[in-house]
Order: sequence, then structure tokens, then C-alpha cells
Amino acid sequence: MAKIQYEGYSEGNATRLVKEIFGDTKVYAQHAKSLLTKATGFIAAYDFTLNPYRGCQYGCSYCYAAAFSPNTKMRQDWGKWVIFKENSAEILERELGKWYEKNPQNPPRIYMSSVTDPYQPLESKHQLTRRLLEVMLDVRNDGYPTPTLVIQTRSPIITRDIDYLQRFQRLRINMSIPTGSEAVRRDFEPRSPSIKARLNAITKLKQSIDSLKGFIPKISITITPLLPTLSADEDTFIEKLKIADRVVIQDFHPSNNRSLVASTRQEAEDIKQKYAWWYNEQEVKYSTFKQKLLEWLPDVEIREGKDGFGYE
Repeated sequence: MAKIQYEGYSEGNATRLVKEIFGDTKVYAQHAKSLLTKATGFIAAYDFTLNPYRGCQYGCSYCYAAAFSPNTKMRQDWGKWVIFKENSAEILERELGKWYEKNPQNPPRIYMSSVTDPYQPLESKHQLTRRLLEVMLDVRNDGYPTPTLVIQTRSPIITRDIDYLQRFQRLRINMSIPTGSEAVRRDFEPRSPSIKARLNAITKLKQSIDSLKGFIPKISITITPLLPTLSADEDTFIEKLKIADRVVIQDFHPSNNRSLVASTRQEAEDIKQKYAWWYNEQEVKYSTFKQKLLEWLPDVEIREGKDGFGYE
């Protein structure tokens, strides 16, 4: 099978043309053949991962997902291209139908998403994620229980879908906030929403759902990878983490030069040099931060790495 060639990222004739430019992002459309992917490795506790997009506009410097870019040039340009799976809703409806034929009372466990952000800015226009939520909820019309769903995002756009989210009986929302310092965020993930916007989104999610009319989701704040938080910001940041029922911390992925291995990108390794005061004593800093979380947040689950990414 011929390798797909993306316009702007290939030498020969492209087989995928730029559909639109969203901000500074080249957007390509894909007619997907499948959507639910068997979950393995870090999130093997789930049945499937679900990625409505390939690529991510946030383009965080440390993101391991860049390793799975279609080619080396696109890996280097991580954050500047996105492929959206235009037939996602139809494919998910078909795949869920097959699941429930075999497992009528055993809803699938779905992790959305593992290598993209389902609420990146492009979602505000294309609404793929919203349509997928609708498909998952529609299974109730056929007498099936809705899937167990975990949504991983760093985007306040998720609040747009409160009307759907409150209808999931088993939902956990993982909000990624790797640092409590805006200066650090701007260095490592300059294209992403502010820390304040993410915390405000969590507050809105919790305050907007009436427990008598809907289901209040479980809320995790994933500090993954754990980035430095400046001493002047640390106490305030930890105090604000009380809004979650779980906090997850994790170090950087090991660096690896192979293109198809999830690892920390060189871009992030270079930025880490600016914070030598933290990374020269990384084990101590990590341990101290973890201990402070345990002491200050007695009513919040503190988990590490893989153990923190399950639904329960």
C-alpha cells in the first residue's frame, strides 16, 4: 500500500491536500476506516482508545505523541498540522453496535484521547468530539448502558458539552495542568490555554451540573509530566488542586531518538536546561512536591504514573 503523502510535507504529489488553515495549522481531512483502537501499555485497563483527530494544535514541547507523526518532517512541525477524521461519528456508531451485539450489558471502557486533545481549538468548529459523545449516549435508545469514558484534555472548550457530559453515569475528566506557574507553561507549552482557564473550566463543570438532574463526573488533575512550579506559586497552586478528587503526577518519558517510540522530544530537553535548579535535583524535587501534595490534600487521591489513569 502506497504511503500517504500530505501536501506541504511531501516531495511528490500529495494524496492528502490541505483542506483549510486554522490559525497557523494546516488541516487535512481523513476518511477513517476504524476509530476504536485496542488499548495497550500505559492505559491497558481500558478496552479502547478513541482519537477523533491525529496531531494536536497545542503542540506541547514534551508531547510523546509527536513520535507517531506520519513522517519526520511532520514530527518536527508538531502542533502545526492536524488530521480530522470526518466520518468519526458513523464509524463509532458501527463499532459500538458490534461491541453491544456481543456484550449487551457490558459497556466498553473508552479512553479519549491517547495521542491528541479531543478539545483542541479545531473542535470548536468541527465538533467531532461532540458528535462522538452523542453517539455514545444514543446507545441507551437501544437499551444498552453507556460506555465508561475518560476524557483527557487541557482545554476549556470541554465546558461547551456539559449538556452531554452530565448524562454519562461513569465519566472521569482528566484536566492536564503540568505546572502551577504561567512562566513555565509559556516555556513548555506556549500554544496551550492558561492555567487559570483550565481551573475555571473544572469549576464550571462541577458547579453547572445539578446532581438531581445529571451525573457529576469524577475530576482528575494530571500533572504529567511534572514540570517545575516556581516557589512563589507553589502553595497557591496546591491549594487550588483541592477541586479535584484525584491528582496524578509523573516524570518525563525517557528520551529516545527512535521516531516511533513515545519519548520526550529534544525541544523539551532543551527547555529543561533553563530550569536546571529543578532538574539537577529532579528526584528530590519530585519527592518533595509529592509529599507536600499528600500533606496538604488529605481528601484528594494522590497517584503516580499508570496507576492514576484508570477510571476508578
